[in-house]
Amino acid sequence: MKIQYTDTHITVFESSLYRTTSTLIDLGRDLIVVDPNWLPVEVQFISKWVNDHYPQHQLYLFFTHSDFDHIMGYQAFPNAKVLASQALVQNPNKESILQQIVDFDHEYYITRPYPILYPEVDIVVPEHDFSIYINEIEILFFKAQGHVSDGLFMIIPALHLWVAGDYLSNIEIPFIDHDYHAYWDTITTAAILFDQFDDIHILIPGHGDVATERTEIKDRISKDKRYLELLKKEDVEHPSLDALALIRSYQNNPNLIKAHQKNIMSLK
Repeated sequence: MKIQYTDTHITVFESSLYRTTSTLIDLGRDLIVVDPNWLPVEVQFISKWVNDHYPQHQLYLFFTHSDFDHIMGYQAFPNAKVLASQALVQNPNKESILQQIVDFDHEYYITRPYPILYPEVDIVVPEHDFSIYINEIEILFFKAQGHVSDGLFMIIPALHLWVAGDYLSNIEIPFIDHDYHAYWDTITTAAILFDQFDDIHILIPGHGDVATERTEIKDRISKDKRYLELLKKEDVEHPSLDALALIRSYQNNPNLIKAHQKNIMSLK
């Protein structure tokens, strides 16, 4: 499995599928793994890495949101304490999310060496902003809705780190699977957090490249905001030249045009 980024405390793994990231965060005696995902061999690579490098650590799993690709590695870490949002706990679509994993595995003849279960959460992040301390290191959580209804940002100021889930990617336009206005609020929150935590310079999206400079993080926030502004004026059959140029600046992938059309329909 590709290791996209590493430093003293952070290791970012990248799946072969959709450039999905999973992050390992070393907090001294404790360890957080974020969204272990996709193919069994990839999930097992992360699990083995944890066992080989951190055999005595208390392990936490943090799920940024409940999309099936982000929770599918849950049971590969059976002794972990789970962190996730209250909205993830209360998600009414748990069975359909699990069915998406089953359908994916059936389509590609995949057998997993662990059960497919929806996460049982040990530390529930409430609807408002929330912080905890693990090994005396403050970890902050902020509601991040719009892509889905149960997303969270996680910020660890001591590590200059922002884990963004499926937001602020350099290779994906905003995917609005929940609500446009909630997504706008999340990008507004992102801009506020960027100013508030002026030492943050590492941002990890759910898909794509880690940002390691503040200028890059700021550019991603501005770019997503510009896309959301353009989206309100778009026609599903005839995307504007401005929108097409902006979409291609993420990556020149026709699937992003389909996602853009889906976003437009979500506003109807």
